[in-house]
Amino acid sequence: MPRERLERLTLEHMRATLARVSENPAWVKRLEGVRSEDLARVEDWRRLPFLTKEALRDAYPFGLACGREYRRIQMSSGTTGNPILNPYTAADVEQWGEVMARCYVAAGVTAGDVIQITPSFGLFTGGFGFHYGAERLGAMIVPVGAGRTLLQLKLMRDLRATVLAAIATYPLRLLEVAREECFDLGTLALRVGIFGSEMWSDELRVRIERELSIRAFDIIGMTETGGPGLGIDCAARAGVHVWEDHYYVEIVDPASGRVLPDGAEGELVVSALTREGLPLVRYRTHDLTRVVSRATCDCGRAMLRLDRLRGRTDDMVIFKGVNFYPRQIEQVLLRQPGLGHEYQIVLDTEGGGERMTVMIEAEPECDAAVAARVRRELHDLLSLSPELRLCRLGEIERAQGKAVRVVDLRAEDPSRARGER
Repeated sequence: MPRERLERLTLEHMRATLARVSENPAWVKRLEGVRSEDLARVEDWRRLPFLTKEALRDAYPFGLACGREYRRIQMSSGTTGNPILNPYTAADVEQWGEVMARCYVAAGVTAGDVIQITPSFGLFTGGFGFHYGAERLGAMIVPVGAGRTLLQLKLMRDLRATVLAAIATYPLRLLEVAREECFDLGTLALRVGIFGSEMWSDELRVRIERELSIRAFDIIGMTETGGPGLGIDCAARAGVHVWEDHYYVEIVDPASGRVLPDGAEGELVVSALTREGLPLVRYRTHDLTRVVSRATCDCGRAMLRLDRLRGRTDDMVIFKGVNFYPRQIEQVLLRQPGLGHEYQIVLDTEGGGERMTVMIEAEPECDAAVAARVRRELHDLLSLSPELRLCRLGEIERAQGKAVRVVDLRAEDPSRARGER
């Protein structure tokens, strides 16, 4: 679709969204009287106030909902405050299936594939999103859901699954169980992996692709936007395509809220312009990224591309005055031969000062000199000199869902953990 036509369509969807939310008094109050006819061009959207996670929680259950005759409910997996609830109309379910089918196609998946879905099918959006997209595509579905990893491997082998859908760290669990159970990964027919829900580095992608002999794709989306399907990268590996006829994205300065130019890193702001149950108007995601390009990609798609999500504004860790993101440490660790893929950053206090320990699992034959090498690289990259503790494979406790990469024990509440999303 030519960008001129796409911008006209975006403006139409923006006006339709404002008309829809104007029927809800809570939205009218939020938008301070701005009406659909006040939008003369796409840039006028910036006049509208931001929507925050706190506002969505305060609106629980249906305070900002705008649909009728809801067909299903999905909900965030957050552990603090009210959950974020997203009601879906029949049209919303159809929209979800459409954008997810596009994601499959961008990853090279066809109706002839066998898709094994490993995210859960509960209130978490992952499982159902992958399911609807696969149905729209016409592929065969193996809807296993979460857990039962040995069964997952057996079904992959016996049913000749060619596509694996999962949260980003689940392939690591598959590799662990295969090693523990002496399962021959060479018997699998997998060729494509579509992973999301967590931040994962290019280094982790390389390791997963090598161990499972697949091509891995990064899918983005969240409960607030309707689940996975906001966008995905393609075989060109030149950024994450966003389906702009459904979602309008901006990159803003996290501190000032000012819209940043293409290429500058900032906070991702998403507007969901075709969803009825919970329209989003300038929702601040806290995810950090940048617009890579609005030019046509080598794959032929014309919709803009974002960089892979680099971290979250609320995941940034401050240690002795140094700001860093867990993914930056992951990139250093996974480049080292002999180190495993499971790690944890523990922050605590000792003798009135702060201490950082990086726990990383290592192969039995790992060179002990790797610790000094990691410390040197982290010092060069981030001016950090943490303690590095090499652990046995399987020693670091596994979370049931998303991996917990940072445990911060410096606060009064020792159970506070960061990096869960």
